[in-house]
Amino acid sequence: MNMSLSLQSIGARLQGLWRRDAEGSIDVPVRDWVSSSAGQPTRIQGFDQTLVWVVLAMMGLGLLMVYSASIAMPDNPRFSNYLPTHFLTRHIISIAFGLIAGLIAVQIPVSTWERYAPWLFVVALVLLVAVLIPHVGKGVNGARRWLPLGVMNFQPSELAKLGIAMYAASYMMRKMDVKENFFQAVWPMAVSLAVVGVLLLAEPDMGAFMVIAAIAMGILFLGGVNGRMFFLIVAVLIGAFVLMITFSEFRRERIFAYLNPWEEKYAQGKAYQLTHSLIAFGRGEFFGQGLGSSLEKLHYLPEAHTDFLLAVIGEELGFAGVATVIIAFFWLSRRLFHIGRQAIALDRIFAGLYAQGIGIWMGGQAFINMGVNLGALPTKGLTLPLLSFGGSAILMNCVSLAVVLRIDIENRQLMRGGRA
Repeated sequence: MNMSLSLQSIGARLQGLWRRDAEGSIDVPVRDWVSSSAGQPTRIQGFDQTLVWVVLAMMGLGLLMVYSASIAMPDNPRFSNYLPTHFLTRHIISIAFGLIAGLIAVQIPVSTWERYAPWLFVVALVLLVAVLIPHVGKGVNGARRWLPLGVMNFQPSELAKLGIAMYAASYMMRKMDVKENFFQAVWPMAVSLAVVGVLLLAEPDMGAFMVIAAIAMGILFLGGVNGRMFFLIVAVLIGAFVLMITFSEFRRERIFAYLNPWEEKYAQGKAYQLTHSLIAFGRGEFFGQGLGSSLEKLHYLPEAHTDFLLAVIGEELGFAGVATVIIAFFWLSRRLFHIGRQAIALDRIFAGLYAQGIGIWMGGQAFINMGVNLGALPTKGLTLPLLSFGGSAILMNCVSLAVVLRIDIENRQLMRGGRA
C-alpha cells in the first residue's frame, strides 16, 4: 500500500514538472545552457535568442562605426565621386543579403549540410582557382582576391573558411575509427589544407590562410587526433610560415616594421598603418573622443573602415568601447563552443565539431585583427568579423552562424525527446 502511494506521488510530481503551459512550451527538469532561477525548472526555448541579439547588436555597432570611419572618404581624390553615405549604403545592403541568406540557411537541416560538406569545399577550391584567372578575378593593390558579381565583389577565401569548417568536421566524423593512424587520418586533410594554402598565397592572402589553418587544426584537435601527431603538424605549419617569411622580402620587411614601427624608414612605410592605429588608441584614452570625432580616419589611417575599424572604435569610444567589443567576441566564441559541446553530448559529432570550428573562426580572426590593430601582431589584411566593411565577409559570417543556430535548434528538439 505504501509502495503504491509512493509511486503515485512520484508520478504526480513528474507530471507536474513536465506540464505544458498555455503556449505549448515544455518545462524540462534539467539544466542546460539556458539560464534559470534557483529551484525552478529550465524552460527550453525554440532557439538561442541571446545569441541572435548579440550578433545583431555587433552588426549594428559595425554599421555605425563603418559610417563614422568612411564619412570623410569622399574628400580623398580617389573617392571624390562617392557620396558620404556610399559605404554606409553598401554595408546596409551587405547586411540585408547576409540576414536573408542566414534565414535561408537556418531552414536547412544539419544532415543536409553534412551530406554536401565535401562539395561545398570543392566549390570553394574552384572559386579560389577562378579568382587567379586573368580577366576573371579582380585585382586591388596588387592582390587578386575578388570575383566581381555586379552588386558586390565576392571573396572566395570567405567561402573557403566556411567550406573548411564543414569539410574538416565531416572528415573527422568519417575517420573517427582511424584517428590514431597518421597517414589514414591526417594526411588527406593535410593535402587539402596545403592546396588551399598554395591558392591563397598566390593571391596573396596569408591572413586568410592563417585563419583557415587555425580552423582545420582546431577541428582536428577537438576531433581527437593523437596529440603527438597534432603537434607535429603544428610544427610543420610554423616551419612553413618561417620559410615564407625568410624567402619573401615583402613579408620580412613587415616583420621588421612590426618589431620597430617608430623607426623613421618604417613609420612612413611598412609600419604607417600601425603607427597611426596606435596614435588612434592613444587619443581615445578611456572613454574616447566621442562618436564621429576621430582624426585618424581623416585620411591618416588607411583602410579605417575595414582592417583598422577597431582603431576608430578605440579613438571614438575609448577603452570602454574596445573592451565591449572584446567581451562580445569572447562571449560569442564561448557560446559557439557551448553549442558544439551540447551537440557532441547528443552524439552529433559533425554538428558539434562544425560549431566549435566556427567558434575558432570568429574568435581566432577577431584575435588576429585586434592584435594587428594594437601592434601585438604583424600587419595582416583581415577584417573584424561582423563589424568591418566587406560584403562577402558579412554574408559568410551570417550563413555560418545561421548553421550553428540550426544546430542549437535541433539540439533543443532532441532534448525535448523529439527528432532533429
